[in-house]
Amino acid sequence: MTTLQSQTPALTSKHPFLIDMDPRHVEILLHGATEQQFEPGEIIFREGEPANRFYLINWGEVALETKCPDYGMVHVQTLHRGDVLGWSWLFAPFAWNFQARTIKDTRVIACDGAHLLVTSEEDDEFGHALMKRVAHVTIRRLQGARRQLIQVQSVLAGKPATSA
Repeated sequence: MTTLQSQTPALTSKHPFLIDMDPRHVEILLHGATEQQFEPGEIIFREGEPANRFYLINWGEVALETKCPDYGMVHVQTLHRGDVLGWSWLFAPFAWNFQARTIKDTRVIACDGAHLLVTSEEDDEFGHALMKRVAHVTIRRLQGARRQLIQVQSVLAGKPATSA
């Protein structure tokens, strides 16, 4: 694994989550971050395990899955290059709510959630900026989930789905 602080300027221009972020905030975010690589089918984290980091996807695809009592693991969403994976480190009980499994060769930047929680409490400006970005990603994901629900409802009702 590679520590990334020396690569901060290059990363800022590449990952959408870091674009236009204050350089000081990027430095805080990447403090102790590592680059990790996964082959197809590898589990990045499992539902219910302790959550202590989040991932900036630089390459590849990751399936978010959840346990369904009657069906086993169910695919919920696919994340791609430029997406952010994992917010469970932000909220008690600090356990993953999904399983993340790679679909293709995947490279990520793994950011230290514990460090970011402490720093967010100590540095209001950084904490506010981070939460605004998290909220933006969360809204996009909720909008995507809404579109999926509309499509499922249309299929169940036997009607063609319209864009919403």
